[in-house]
Amino acid sequence: MGHFHRVPGTTAADVSKDTAPAETLPWRRGVAWLLFLGPFFFLSYGFANAMAARWQVSDAVVFGWERHIPFMPWTILPYWSIDLFYGLSFLLCRNTLQVDRHALRLLTAQLVSVACFLLFPLRFSFARPVTDGLFGGLFEALASFDQPYNQAPSLHISLLVILWVRFAAASRGGLRLAVHVWAVLIAVSVLTTYQHHFIDLPSGALVGLLCLWLWPDAGSTPFATAGRASPAARRLAGRYLLGAVACGGLAGLLGDGALWLLWPATALGLVALNYAWLGPAGFQKRDGRHSLGAALLLAPYTLGAWLNSRLWTRRRPAPDLIVDGIWLGRMPDARDMAAGGFRALLDLTAELPAPRGSWRYAGLPWLDLLPPTTAQLEQAATQLEALHAHGGPVLVCCALGYSRSASAVAAWLLISGRAASVEAAEALLRRGRPGIVLGPAHRQALAGLSSPLETHGGA
Repeated sequence: MGHFHRVPGTTAADVSKDTAPAETLPWRRGVAWLLFLGPFFFLSYGFANAMAARWQVSDAVVFGWERHIPFMPWTILPYWSIDLFYGLSFLLCRNTLQVDRHALRLLTAQLVSVACFLLFPLRFSFARPVTDGLFGGLFEALASFDQPYNQAPSLHISLLVILWVRFAAASRGGLRLAVHVWAVLIAVSVLTTYQHHFIDLPSGALVGLLCLWLWPDAGSTPFATAGRASPAARRLAGRYLLGAVACGGLAGLLGDGALWLLWPATALGLVALNYAWLGPAGFQKRDGRHSLGAALLLAPYTLGAWLNSRLWTRRRPAPDLIVDGIWLGRMPDARDMAAGGFRALLDLTAELPAPRGSWRYAGLPWLDLLPPTTAQLEQAATQLEALHAHGGPVLVCCALGYSRSASAVAAWLLISGRAASVEAAEALLRRGRPGIVLGPAHRQALAGLSSPLETHGGA
């Protein structure tokens, strides 16, 4: 039987990171960013306002029910408070990368929003009641630089999404609850101060989430590893793009409540981008979970993918034993893991979140409906052996448990010497799970695997 290189729990690099002194909080870098972002905010925002006034913009997107939204003068306080949070947010960044990514999120939100204000200018259409006292003074100060333009997407909401994530990550317990409550007040205040119509809120949230996705706190950006996709991936990208266009077209044609179709349109468009260019990195899945930005942007697609997995496997929901404590099945939930007594999970999906628990976890995000490469299969086999070495049972899963996960187990059977050929590995898999799907591309990738002797220097 062949030998694997075990995947160690820590490396020398990990040890050096643990023993290295903590980085000094990069407040000077944050101040430098603020000195740039502050003037840029007022100049670009003011320019868009001035252009809308010059064009005498009168268009508005407003639902009839919005006329029942009460004007609440006191909510000008949470509305204004976002300026304070904007400045303080840089003090919550723990390292230089976080400072830069946070600043780039704010800058990107500004650029995208101002571009939309200039390309699709809108005006707030309600008359604001006269207000006096403290609240009236705050409204007057606001009106000194803010006119009833710059509507969709709401820059206030875009910035709130970015700041909300930063403050929530830096707080715990009751303080985190207070952050959530105040953030909700800020979100509501854009309506109750008569600054925005409702359509501006979800569009603003969309811009904020795109900024979170584009500039993650850790790791590379989604475009860092972008490259030319295979013909099969491009064909799938085209199908997802058609779905995005269909949803967007229906939203524009039907209007009103159908505008929520812009959410699945965005999700499908992002999936198309992943298949065409970004690859699995576009899903931003680490340790079994998607980043917040990716999770919310892709939520309609993720829900559809999960429902599809359950419908296709409804007649065979349970995993199947293949050999030596290695099981093959669909993406489980926590109850499935507990019921099966699984000690480890090898997850090969990019699109679905994995359950959390006390079991060991290894994740290799592979795109659905695309055959893995030989290099991916070797990596999966190595990960599976590392999990298996700690004792089973081990569940290997993908969305359905029939293709990606099956090819990974087949690779392990071959490299470990448990199967002498691709045909033997496939036969062993079919005895345990008859419905597996391995096409010519899967078999070709499996045939490219080196033998145990060639890979690891002999038994």
